[in-house]
Amino acid sequence: MAVFQNRKFRSSADAGTFAARYRAMLAKRPFLLFGLPFLTVIIAGSFVLTPATAIRYERHDRRVRQMTRDEELGIGKNGRKIDLRDEYYRLAAKDIDNWEQKRVERLPGESDGVL
Repeated sequence: MAVFQNRKFRSSADAGTFAARYRAMLAKRPFLLFGLPFLTVIIAGSFVLTPATAIRYERHDRRVRQMTRDEELGIGKNGRKIDLRDEYYRLAAKDIDNWEQKRVERLPGESDGVL
């Protein structure tokens, strides 16, 4: 006979409890009594959280939605009045071939980025 037993001693008062019966049945059918309820909870949680996630993404999309051309130019009730054709010709008339490169003045002790 071994000095230490492999099984933990359980009194006869604990033998009839729900926990003791569940432990005995769990040893015989682990998937049915543990795996299946666990997977059911995971799948049910997925169905419950899907609408909440959709609402969250809709709120985010409303905040970062793409602006229309009218919103970009500020055209609206309170926006400035412009004519797109005039703006196009005004910008196209600029001479972009005749430009001068200017060096930005640096603060004292600041690196100019040249090695």
